[in-house]
Amino acid sequence: MNSPLSRQQKAVLVTGAAKRLGREIALQFGLQGWDVAVHYGRSEQEAIETVREIEMMGVKSQAFQADLADEAAVKKLFATVSHQFINLHCLVNSASIFEYDRANSSAPLSARSLQNHMQVNLTAPILLSQLMFEYQKNNVNKTADLDLPSVIQLLDQKLINLNPDYLSYTLSKAALATSVEVLALDFAPYLRVVGLAPGISLPSGDQTNDGFSKAHQMTPLGKSSTPDDVAKAAIFLAQANAITGTTLYVDGGQHLLPSSRDVMFKTN
Repeated sequence: MNSPLSRQQKAVLVTGAAKRLGREIALQFGLQGWDVAVHYGRSEQEAIETVREIEMMGVKSQAFQADLADEAAVKKLFATVSHQFINLHCLVNSASIFEYDRANSSAPLSARSLQNHMQVNLTAPILLSQLMFEYQKNNVNKTADLDLPSVIQLLDQKLINLNPDYLSYTLSKAALATSVEVLALDFAPYLRVVGLAPGISLPSGDQTNDGFSKAHQMTPLGKSSTPDDVAKAAIFLAQANAITGTTLYVDGGQHLLPSSRDVMFKTN
């Protein structure tokens, strides 16, 4: 995967790269020789540490703070990153809000919750994708001999087998999944757009380690995705010239097993 050409001419912007899956994806891109722009919202120290680890791999990295709920901040983020990383070749929209609500529960959906999830999980990725398209269209001659540039939208395996838990989150990710096909058509031939849907990969909320371990095994393969699985899949998609407008499920087959509840509630 690594080559002198990729080291000189490719960079990636990963949102939410200070923690969890975003961090693992950023580290894997660095390991493969990509320069990495690390976006973070509030986790400054974690972002600085991620940058430090990537720089130790011999590539360029820099942290960029932005509130993805603020449209002006989103536009400023992309402008700053594309100025500092003129070889920008991939955008990974990993940052997201994941907070519990359910219509038939003591924590019903509210307008504010839905709006917050939509702003960060849907609107910001779409805005950044549009900016990435304009950037690639204007720089097409500079990237003609490379792999086609790409946007990777982090989704969720639960979109195949829906359940009522995490309603605002689910609605925002479902809309983002629809955008993969729409934007792939609109941005071709300058930019590919693909979805990456992990299974349960890290503990969430107040889930215990034991509960996570049990939930992680509830797949046809007896295990779901690890952060490393997801990160390596992102590298594959960033270099797969013939893939656009579709979603890759990296979940040990978790999406093949219908569930009436989110898997984290089945292991308490």
